[in-house]
Amino acid sequence: MRRLCAAWYYVRRLQEMGRHDARPTRGRALEKPLYKCMTKATTAEGEDLRHSFNWMMARRGFLKVMPDALVCGDWRILYEEIDEAVLFHVKAILLPGFVLRVRTKGKTYQFGLNWGSFWKKELPFPVARETAKLTYSRFSIAIRLILLAYIIYFMWEHFIA
Repeated sequence: MRRLCAAWYYVRRLQEMGRHDARPTRGRALEKPLYKCMTKATTAEGEDLRHSFNWMMARRGFLKVMPDALVCGDWRILYEEIDEAVLFHVKAILLPGFVLRVRTKGKTYQFGLNWGSFWKKELPFPVARETAKLTYSRFSIAIRLILLAYIIYFMWEHFIA
């Protein structure tokens, strides 16, 4: 019964507010994000822009650009704590995208972002814009070679033999 009441209360709050993210945020007033998008985020890459195992294990979620901070899950990066932010335009095989690298004291965050017009506009925090090419780690190259070998084997077994 208690769960039913809690679920009803939550649905009611959503209806009243007209929002999908009406969950309380640990003592802060509910803020409306300026922009919200899906992302993969990691702190394991440091300064490197590359395809690697770290991106396979990266945090997936929503990046919310708030009036005062970037929020991704339990990460909250206040704009005044950002030492450097660089938005890299990267070209992938099928679709272009962006990698946002944010450096704070002691940590470097990287956010993989889909192509969108929001990132081309003026952002609420100072950001440098650059074009970059993603490199490949040894792990990434090995996975691609194994996949290519499997495709060749599959074609050999089913179409040629």
